[in-house]
Amino acid sequence: MNKIINFSSNKIAEKRLGELAYKAQNPLVVNSLFVIIDRNSVSNLGVAIILLAGSLLSISPAEALGVLTVPSGLNQPSPLSGAKPFSARVVLFEEFGLQDYKDSNGLPKEDLSKTTLPRPLNSAGNVDCTGNVDNSGLDSIIKNKELYPLPGEFAHTEKDADGKFIYANPWSDDIKNCDPNTAALLSMPMDGRPGEDDFKHQRWNEFQPVKFFQSVQAGARTSRGARDKLQLHGYSQTVGKWSEFGPGGLNYNTVTSPYLLGGPLASTLAGDKFATAEVSATGYLPQFEGTTKGIDVQVHPLMPVQDKNSVWTFDGTIPPKLLMARYGETILFRHHNALPIDQATNNGFGTHTISTHEHNGHNPAESDGFAGAYFYPGQFYDYRWPMVLAGHDTINTAATDKRAAMPCTPGEVIDKVTCPATGTIQVPGDYRETMSTHWFHDHMLDFTAQNVYKGNAAMMNYYSAIDRGNEEINDGVNLRLPSGTAKSWGNRDYDVNLVLADKAFDLFGQLYFNPLITDGFLGDVMTVNWVYKPYMDVRARKYRFRMLNGSVSRYMKIAVVDQNGVQVPFHQIANDGNIMQHAVAYPNAVAGQGLPTQSIAERYDIVVDFAPLYAKGVRKVYLVNLMEHTTGAGPKVKPVTVAAAFNAFNGAKNTYNDTDLAIGKFMEFRLRPMPAGQVDNSLNPAEYTEMVVDTKTKKTVPGKVLLPLPTFTKAELASAKHRTFIYGKKPDTITDGVPWTIATDGGEGLTADIDRISAAPTKNSVEIWHLVNNAGGWSHPAHIHFEEGQIIKRDGLTPPPWERLGRKDMYRLGPEINSSGDIDVAIRIRDFTGTYVQHCHNTQHEDHAMLLRWDVENADHAKWVRTPYPEWGGVEYDAPGYGQTYKLPTADTGSTTTTQAKQLVIPTTFGQRAADVSVTSVPNP
Repeated sequence: MNKIINFSSNKIAEKRLGELAYKAQNPLVVNSLFVIIDRNSVSNLGVAIILLAGSLLSISPAEALGVLTVPSGLNQPSPLSGAKPFSARVVLFEEFGLQDYKDSNGLPKEDLSKTTLPRPLNSAGNVDCTGNVDNSGLDSIIKNKELYPLPGEFAHTEKDADGKFIYANPWSDDIKNCDPNTAALLSMPMDGRPGEDDFKHQRWNEFQPVKFFQSVQAGARTSRGARDKLQLHGYSQTVGKWSEFGPGGLNYNTVTSPYLLGGPLASTLAGDKFATAEVSATGYLPQFEGTTKGIDVQVHPLMPVQDKNSVWTFDGTIPPKLLMARYGETILFRHHNALPIDQATNNGFGTHTISTHEHNGHNPAESDGFAGAYFYPGQFYDYRWPMVLAGHDTINTAATDKRAAMPCTPGEVIDKVTCPATGTIQVPGDYRETMSTHWFHDHMLDFTAQNVYKGNAAMMNYYSAIDRGNEEINDGVNLRLPSGTAKSWGNRDYDVNLVLADKAFDLFGQLYFNPLITDGFLGDVMTVNWVYKPYMDVRARKYRFRMLNGSVSRYMKIAVVDQNGVQVPFHQIANDGNIMQHAVAYPNAVAGQGLPTQSIAERYDIVVDFAPLYAKGVRKVYLVNLMEHTTGAGPKVKPVTVAAAFNAFNGAKNTYNDTDLAIGKFMEFRLRPMPAGQVDNSLNPAEYTEMVVDTKTKKTVPGKVLLPLPTFTKAELASAKHRTFIYGKKPDTITDGVPWTIATDGGEGLTADIDRISAAPTKNSVEIWHLVNNAGGWSHPAHIHFEEGQIIKRDGLTPPPWERLGRKDMYRLGPEINSSGDIDVAIRIRDFTGTYVQHCHNTQHEDHAMLLRWDVENADHAKWVRTPYPEWGGVEYDAPGYGQTYKLPTADTGSTTTTQAKQLVIPTTFGQRAADVSVTSVPNP
């Protein structure tokens, strides 16, 4: 187990003290590990000793050392090297691209050349423990159309007659050269997945991979365009269709705007009397037309290129990556680890072991990214995501409901099935469980915050018959959300993924993080898709923005505001990746100004119509952050006003001029005319709000339904097990470095222990979970893995419309606006079993150590998943010297005796089909 910063488990800590002591005694290792952690007078060796003793202070080091709270732990704002807001264009997500898993004969495509990760070598051909890996070798993995070794139901732990792994880590000899603790190992496995039944791929024969992709977690490097030919849009135009990614489109150039001087559309601005000056840090760069080749890991053209060990991303490159996935098409993701062998080579933060969580996929536990199922450099882990609708085993099992379907292109062959003229292939499951906007990220035990902040995060779009990414097909099922028309499904012309995150940089302009601040980490540089306060060209039409808060600890409250400081009307159509029953119009009195508070990991999908603004002469629109922080523990209760935030830091009276540099405008949209002959075919979200005004009668009537909510029977709710989880904090007098706790069903507050099963719900059951925040002044965005929930009440009251009309996997606990101290959630558990977790998604809280394990078990509760303990030499279960898997006394039963369980009165209408939802909304049995 690799524990440097804090120890959630004393058993693990004792096992590793000897290894850490070796590193602490080696000055080179100490310097490389800690010099960037501590920017002040505390000695590196002193920090190391504190860490080794497990005696981290519970107070903020920023407070103790008298440095800034924003950015956390630095004594000066991040240097911008002359970069100005809105002078660099946003980079759009780059698709991973999918390969066929089977050949034309239906056999898995095996790589007979046995391509593996290239060895980490320096220019002289010697082993490089710090992470230099051959670029062409990495790209060959990324582009490979075959796999070696082929995946299977069980992990590859096979050994030969001598006891050596048949599929050995290709870096084994290099690891032994770099890490003396591994010298005695007989061999090391290539496959990082735990073996035996505990982590075998559930229902392997039923959910065989149909598509696969590979990515390499690697240090920052210049993109070589390895994925250019894997983009669904193809950087091309189709006859009779239009794509913004083709020549002449807004997105054909991946780095610069076509409206800049020298760009192909620059001359078209001459006749626009409302046009404003085109501000950019660079001119038009034609070398980026139709390719990402040459893009550096750099948040602005004037800011330094990031060092290979400052940023670790998928492929080691930007743009950030996007997985385009379809229901009914099982995906295998082979994730390779090419991070430095030397754990201390991290530029101050992050660890070289990783575990990938698909947030919040309806996936078997072995592919959920369990915090304790991590893997090492040189290894891979095969995650298999079945892409099934929840209820696969119990609802619409014969796949007769046309609303539960995969989108496809007529004539396309998918796993020997030809797509019909309807453009859909029906699948089992409950169509009301259709999801849309996901992401996946690292979930390494105790290092999630550091690894995700460092770049281990990607987004994932789910496509379905309901949300197919084509706004033209009008078959009575497709919602025709803003997207495009060039492809049958998956158009992204007007469907845009945005990951919003605050970052900080050291005096050298390198990414900075302080893992010692257990309250939470705040950056002062707002980024979108890894670009500092970017701009984006948009057409005068409707756009869908899939907005993810990808920060460590920062909450946001985002307003959409025009160039005159006036709020722009827009609609929210999805919450946490779940399309809502009705759209919600903003601004509104319930939310206050802008969107509701958006905590870490929450996703809000909104639709903004730029057409009426363009017609009025508006040429710029902004995203504005209103949520102020003075500590990473949570935001201020009241947000900043739009009027104060819009011109923040200009020194004028009544504008925001305080210490949080993330307040104010952080993204600019530049409004452009529609291409000749193109029209906006997308739905009008105003027709889908809960109540609308009938244009003929002028009476208020129910609006159209986007996606009905799944229902619960009264009997299910009455017999549901109750579980209560209280998010708390140890007394300040306890300074063990892990202050954050969760108490289960009336028990004591406990820190993370991956051996401990705190809850064991039965597969195919309904439960009610009570989430409580008893830590005064703190905020906790609680996240429940695997299943979506429906909020019954917040602080005993009906939830606001953006939650009442949708499902969630993130639950804000705190005093800030739009949040509460208590949340009651109904959750249905089905289809798969195994080990999952629940935790605070302020990932500094999670890592220190606000996380618990819960397992889905069969009804007899006769068997549980043993706890894995990975090492260089393989994975052991319930290993001697670590611990044994065990359960809390209430894990199987829950508890109805807690205050929250006893006080809850479920409204009679909760879980029932709403009056404005047709009876035909019920899925086929």
